[in-house]
Amino acid sequence: MNRLADATSPYLRQHADNPVDWWPWSEEAFAEARRLDRPVLISVGYASCHWCHVMARESFEDEEVARLVNDHFVAIKVDREERPDVDAIYMMATQAMTGHGGWPMTVFATPDGNPFLCGTYFPRDTFVRLLQAVAAAWRDQRQAVLRQGAALVEAIGGAQAVDGPTAPLTAEVLDAAALELTKEYDSINGGFGGAPKFPPHMNLLFLLRHYQRTGERASLEVVRHTCEAMARGGIYDQLAGGFARYAVDATWTVPHFEKMLYDNALLLRVYTQLWRLTGDRLGRRVARETVHFLRDALALPSGGFASALDADTEGVEGATYTWTPEQLVEVLGEDDGRWAADLFGVTPEGTFEHGTSVLRLGRDIDAAVDDVRERWLRVRRALAEARSRRPQPARDDKVVAAWNGLAITALCEYAWTALAVADAGPEERATARLARDLATSAGKYLARTHLVDGRLRRVSRAGVVGEAAGVLEDHGCLAEAFCALHQLTGEGRWLELAGELIETALSRFTTGSGGFYDTANDAERLVVRPADPTDNATPSGLSSIAAALTTYGALTGEPRYRRAAEAALETVVPIAARYPRMTGYAAAVGEALLSGPYEIAIVAHDLDAAEPLLATAYRYAPPGAVVVAGTADQPGVPLLRGRTVLDGHATAYVCRGFVCDRPVTSAIELADQLH
Repeated sequence: MNRLADATSPYLRQHADNPVDWWPWSEEAFAEARRLDRPVLISVGYASCHWCHVMARESFEDEEVARLVNDHFVAIKVDREERPDVDAIYMMATQAMTGHGGWPMTVFATPDGNPFLCGTYFPRDTFVRLLQAVAAAWRDQRQAVLRQGAALVEAIGGAQAVDGPTAPLTAEVLDAAALELTKEYDSINGGFGGAPKFPPHMNLLFLLRHYQRTGERASLEVVRHTCEAMARGGIYDQLAGGFARYAVDATWTVPHFEKMLYDNALLLRVYTQLWRLTGDRLGRRVARETVHFLRDALALPSGGFASALDADTEGVEGATYTWTPEQLVEVLGEDDGRWAADLFGVTPEGTFEHGTSVLRLGRDIDAAVDDVRERWLRVRRALAEARSRRPQPARDDKVVAAWNGLAITALCEYAWTALAVADAGPEERATARLARDLATSAGKYLARTHLVDGRLRRVSRAGVVGEAAGVLEDHGCLAEAFCALHQLTGEGRWLELAGELIETALSRFTTGSGGFYDTANDAERLVVRPADPTDNATPSGLSSIAAALTTYGALTGEPRYRRAAEAALETVVPIAARYPRMTGYAAAVGEALLSGPYEIAIVAHDLDAAEPLLATAYRYAPPGAVVVAGTADQPGVPLLRGRTVLDGHATAYVCRGFVCDRPVTSAIELADQLH
């Protein structure tokens, strides 16, 4: 019997009609394996994964394959986004055994969960032979299988970065990390490494903060070049905004078409900060368009954000997004069609498959004359409208706490940046209001739905929260988001919610030596308790909680939270010194700590009077600075406690490291203090 029909996860529900007798991850599934004395087949993937769909079509929908699985195994299907703790353990095992990893992940384990054979995608015939071989080995070579499983568990347990070496996070460490990134950067195409090439959002955030602290132009150039290359490449949707998960080549030309919430949230922060710090016109446009993408493609009626858009449309990868020259002419007419083909790099040969091309932006449209920009906008609208009539990719509509936290923080940053930057026009100001509404609505949804009996749950769908407990990244990313909402709205309840999550992290997740586990001490016991301090596709749990601790400590004036953040980052320094690309978010938090972070409190009799000071604070805020505005001693806002209005004028108080400058009442004086 297949048991996935009532799952919260859309990925699991995609497999509810398989002839395989799938179980969701549960103690009951392992108890069934022990009862039947069978090995466990653990298949891990996610809803927008192209090769997961391929393996499903080839194998899990096949009656012969299903018969083999059902006769010899207990089959468990896992959504890696719902259970990142389970995914992390078996990914470590897969990488240890094969030297690489990815999804779909295919793991054979004992009834106790110990993995003994791991892999990723298997073609159908290979998978059939593998199932037969594993079943025979379990029957005829049981002790050897058990020994291999025990040895693999011991190996991955020993690989955990708990109680390892530590070192102080100093300016020298971050300077060296930034220098190494500038050396590793692809000076031709932007980004880092070759194919496949992923948006290096966390490293770009670090380099922007490093540039702001040091004035080092090389760091800024890496960011500027990479942001332009991505935004003009096929990885960016040239019609509707939004970034795909990665490019299959080194030139950002052809994407793997799935679009993830976390990528777009983190990239929204990058382009927003690039615009704020430099006035970059491309940064301004892409940040604005990304806010609209989040609204149009991922915002849910309930208030949260969906996880992803699929790579496939009706089983064909990228079918929604690609064009031929003839299709452009059909939509736009001869003249505009040829002009669009030249602008977007659509050729008869194609850049993708079957003579189709992914749209890229062949010139700097942000610096173009008005006539060219107006033509581009007209063509873009027509193509977007025509594309909307095509079949569309599926959406994974589960709400993930950590990723929604990243989106809320990014939207808050956009909202206050668009209020501050001098070149923000009517479009940006309207988008700032939209960003504020989206962030607040998502925050209310998370607080209402994901906090159950004082504990955080990781996922929900259609307003129904799942059973999976929140992991460390959920606590860190959501606490940081609640701190951002506190700054944006001046409402004390957001800071209170952030504090509850942070106290849970400090009481339930710490290792006792400065570091953090990814699961709570009262969570389900796995074969190994995961603790990965490195940043990957998203900030690690450790770096996300360090960010939240840093911000929360600055907002509350409590030094113990800063000390906890510093201790956590000290566990990452040995990695940052050797592999800075793996610690981008941690390094960005480190820049905030080196900077102060600054605490900027603005008091006024009414907020309208505070606007010039508030805009100046947002415009010139140093890395990681916190900014709040309100009335003197406003309830629930510790940073305003004891602050008074001077001579009836709105007044700004700037502190750094719990030491304060004199209060000022003019924007010029405030800017001087922040420079």
